[in-house]
Amino acid sequence: MHLTDPNPHRLTSPEAAPNFGLLIIGDEILSGKRADKHLPKMIELLKERGLSLAYAEYVGDDPERITAVLQRAFESGDVVFSTGGIGATPDDHTRQCAARALGVNLELHPQARVLIEQRMQELALEQGKTYDPTHADNLHRLNMGVFPQGAQIIPNPYNKIPGFSCGHVHFVPGFPVMAWPMMAWVLDTHYPVFFAKDAWQERSVIVFGAMEATLTPLMEAIERDFTGIKVFSLPSVDHPEYGRHIELGVKGAPDAVAPAFAALVDGLAPFRVKLGPELVRS
Repeated sequence: MHLTDPNPHRLTSPEAAPNFGLLIIGDEILSGKRADKHLPKMIELLKERGLSLAYAEYVGDDPERITAVLQRAFESGDVVFSTGGIGATPDDHTRQCAARALGVNLELHPQARVLIEQRMQELALEQGKTYDPTHADNLHRLNMGVFPQGAQIIPNPYNKIPGFSCGHVHFVPGFPVMAWPMMAWVLDTHYPVFFAKDAWQERSVIVFGAMEATLTPLMEAIERDFTGIKVFSLPSVDHPEYGRHIELGVKGAPDAVAPAFAALVDGLAPFRVKLGPELVRS
């Protein structure tokens, strides 16, 4: 599929499920003025649909860096959500960088124009003013609907100012109250074929008195012997309940997790380690 394909829902094969990525754009995140809330929410939205996040990246308000990151996103074939920088102030560069990365021009999206004008009329009514479409402020607000050529809009249920999609890269505002329902809409509208709410499970065991390096050959053997299984190791030195320990486990399809986990536990026997509780997550 060409990277500017305006129909992202054309991904229809579950066997070809894409990676999902997240780009979080804005100096305010990197400077610490605001704490990022998008990463945990994106993980939550995907998990609710049986999906997972493959990667996330933070980018400041630097046009060259944003353009380079978006070029990689467009070329990757992944489903990527980009948050922030799509407003119409001088520090908002994402729309322009997306067009540059795609090698296309910017244009006022006709449907976005209608939605923005509707919003401006509503604001004028709320303020007891007469809506003047030629007023400089109203003309400037239309810039929020200037997207790369070929883009599709993403509805914004909060204030009607839309986001946009270019192929499988989806652009939403930085405000969580707007971004989160828009991201959910994109997933539910374009990617339900990949939803697998009951097709993932994680089983682990608390291991005391072991070193990760010692357990690595066992972990590698489990991944080699059980197709589709991922092994994970989460060490902790000051857990409030277990103290120093390693949470060692496997994750994947439920029917594959059970035998892989049994093999993992059996493989721990020669190490003469103490085992704690077993945990199951799905």
